[in-house]
Amino acid sequence: MTLTVVAIIFGIFAIGLIILLIYKSTLTMHRDDQLFLDDASSHMHDEQTELLAKLNRLTVPVRVFGIGSMVFLLVLVGVWLYQGLNAA
Repeated sequence: MTLTVVAIIFGIFAIGLIILLIYKSTLTMHRDDQLFLDDASSHMHDEQTELLAKLNRLTVPVRVFGIGSMVFLLVLVGVWLYQGLNAA
């Protein structure tokens, strides 16, 4: 029972991390490393700053889901080993 609950929580964190990383990679595909010098391309500059703001907002959730995935993976392995050693 405990192993199942920990596995489900790990799965939720892992799926959340995968979704966030896919979303982040789609945002970075649209990122341009350009220098905008004239006012005619100021809307492109605004789009890039908005894109960078979105990427910066994703940093904390990616870290939380990454750390959560690793913690629950270690707990899952620990519970599995504990139950395996007690069954023998």
